[in-house]
Amino acid sequence: MYFGKDVMKTVGVVMSCVIFLASLAPQAHARPHTIEFSAVSLPPGATLSLSGTGFGVFQSVHANKVTVNGVAALIQRWDPDLIEIKVPFRATTGPVDIGVGKKKIRAGSLTIVAPQIDALTPVEIERGAVLRITGKHFGTTAGARDPNTMFGVNDVVIGGVVTRPKRWKDDQIEVEVPANAQAGDVFVRLASSDPLPDGSCCAPVEYMKSNAVPLAFIPAVRVDPISGPVGTKVVLFGKEFGVARNPNDGVFIGERPMTIAQWKDDVIVVHVPLGAESGPLVLQNGMRRRTLAQFTVHVPKAATISPLEAPIGTLLRINGEHFGAYSESGATPYNFMDFNTGNNRVEIGGVPAIIYRWNDSRIDVWVPYSAKSGKVMIYRSANRPNADGLCCAERSVIATEAGEFTVVTPVIESYSPTSAGLDDLVTIKGTGFGVFLKTAEHTELGLSQKAYKRRTDLEINESEDSATVVSNVSRTEVLFNGAAAMVQSWTNSEIVVRVPHRNLYGIGRRGEFFDNLATGPLVVRRGSWDVLPDGTCCSPKQWLTIEAGPFTIEAKGLPDSGYFNSNRPDANTNQ
Repeated sequence: MYFGKDVMKTVGVVMSCVIFLASLAPQAHARPHTIEFSAVSLPPGATLSLSGTGFGVFQSVHANKVTVNGVAALIQRWDPDLIEIKVPFRATTGPVDIGVGKKKIRAGSLTIVAPQIDALTPVEIERGAVLRITGKHFGTTAGARDPNTMFGVNDVVIGGVVTRPKRWKDDQIEVEVPANAQAGDVFVRLASSDPLPDGSCCAPVEYMKSNAVPLAFIPAVRVDPISGPVGTKVVLFGKEFGVARNPNDGVFIGERPMTIAQWKDDVIVVHVPLGAESGPLVLQNGMRRRTLAQFTVHVPKAATISPLEAPIGTLLRINGEHFGAYSESGATPYNFMDFNTGNNRVEIGGVPAIIYRWNDSRIDVWVPYSAKSGKVMIYRSANRPNADGLCCAERSVIATEAGEFTVVTPVIESYSPTSAGLDDLVTIKGTGFGVFLKTAEHTELGLSQKAYKRRTDLEINESEDSATVVSNVSRTEVLFNGAAAMVQSWTNSEIVVRVPHRNLYGIGRRGEFFDNLATGPLVVRRGSWDVLPDGTCCSPKQWLTIEAGPFTIEAKGLPDSGYFNSNRPDANTNQ
């Protein structure tokens, strides 16, 4: 069939229009370039990054859209070459489409995964301890500081209590168990921020939960201390230990049993045994075995002693480390309750010294009356338990050498004057006087042990009952015919004192009085004690006395006798 030229021309125009209009029709699932995903599988609420080209500039939530298997996602960022979205809560595995105006781009496919807990470590835990959760598909989070998580934060629920993580990785989470958590399930929650139906932000936050894993709580146990030398008293404070110890119960450092001194439902008292080495401190309570702490076993070390030579009664200082506590051999939780020192002691030349202060880094002792020159040794008592953990298969001491000490005997070389009036100064020269002790002993050396015992029976110079005599309370003194002088200065080589008044005025006690003691010996003396044979303190004070020679107190410096007859300034007035 033949068509005219005009008809053919018209057909050509129509075909051109069809081709032109076809070029304007939407290109469904057009994909101009390859688009890369930051991940091919993600849980809801995670951020997905789409990298490519030709995305254009963001216009509005109506013109620019991203869907995951048909579910609209919240757009976090839109650049011509990068788009970031939040995986929507109700999304399922399927294609990711990008809408730019009427153009729709098929970006690829995304697999939706759910968080899964595989294991909890430990399976029994104390409140306040760190719980490790291992699994998969937890995603990543910066917690409450995440600037992109404005509505909802990924978290962990423990026993009904929401907690914030300490560390969060896709396969591992570490979280501190809160104090108010109850026994129950643990699960991970992933927050999702989805857009509203009109594409704007934001619908109420929703959470995808992982599988629930039960967690058991065990009572917290406080260990005090967690370091010390052998013999150290270690106390476990807690509950549900049992009102009585069962045969299999025990406390161990590594695999070495500790000596059990007391076992109650809320407290256990043990001692670090001989031969112990640093390691985990383990509580075996029934069928449960718990590591409570890492215990460090120290070795006592002495660094210096001061002074290196001195007379009796001197306070000798020993500096060092890891001496432990003095009175910790007892079975009570607190050392002062029974003040059991065991066999802890210090010896000077083989003679036990009087303990004045015993700290972990410093020991002070009084040089005893019977001290001898020689080594200063620190002895610390310890034991080895029987197979059942009770005391004791062996008792012994750990010896630590601190240094050499020389006991000095004071020597008087001269004194002047040999006679003087009241309050005049007398100078005594010599060697080995030591230092002047400013402490008095009205409460005796047992102050730390007897401080809470009321004593009303003390009388000065009352000799009928030796238990109450506290005369001669000083341990460094100068006597003029038995009366103490006021010390002005005292060095190792020179002592300066004032002549006392009492000798001229008279001195005495109940039942006897001496009204003139002006002439008599001038002596220097130092006092000290010895430890009793049973190791307790102390024997009666004993004195080392050195006589300088005779001294006469002259009747000088006495008050004007007129003062006693007219001691009121207004006595001769008319007022």
